[in-house]
Amino acid sequence: MRVKICGITSVEDARLAVEAGADALGLVFYPPSPRNVSPQQAAEIARAVSPFAVLTGLFVDAHPAQVEAVLDQVPLNLLQFHGNENAPYCRQFHRPYIKALRMKPELDPLEAMAAFPDARGILLDAYRKGVPGGTGDTFDWQRVPQGSGRQIVLAGGLNPQNVAAAIAEAQPDAVDVSGGVEAAPGRKDAAKVHEFIRAARAAESSGARSTELTQGV
Repeated sequence: MRVKICGITSVEDARLAVEAGADALGLVFYPPSPRNVSPQQAAEIARAVSPFAVLTGLFVDAHPAQVEAVLDQVPLNLLQFHGNENAPYCRQFHRPYIKALRMKPELDPLEAMAAFPDARGILLDAYRKGVPGGTGDTFDWQRVPQGSGRQIVLAGGLNPQNVAAAIAEAQPDAVDVSGGVEAAPGRKDAAKVHEFIRAARAAESSGARSTELTQGV
């Protein structure tokens, strides 16, 4: 189970997340967000962490020039598009990307996913009108499609207390958390980060053991 800790705003929190076992760190380049960072802050964070940590840049309907300006200054490994971007927009930067889909009641996830055939992964997040993410809301995990052949990242209201149940029900390939492991917006809580990652990895191990038992392994 891969774990991404999003909304990193400081070197201290970046190191905390990596030391706790996070696979990826999310850097938000969306000024309305309380977790927004400047390219200069992001570059400082990038210099401070292991080169094996996947640095992910989150953008929301950004002008392409803004994305390019960030890429000129920050060694991002992955781009995450969280707005109304289409596939041609996402692929123009020639970087691996994941596309976030907000789970509106009328959304057909499989149909929406098909519109981004070259995305490295699809992030499924809760929907709240007018808010592109970071709502702290969950959605019906049974809506997560199974057997799609796509890498699914589950987000939306996850925290140390519910991540195991979310993994058991949705069976994602990765989980993404921000507010659920914070002491305040943009400031991570060390105990919560460690607890979240432990719970996610334990849930994966428990699920694997259950599968082995049902298959008679």
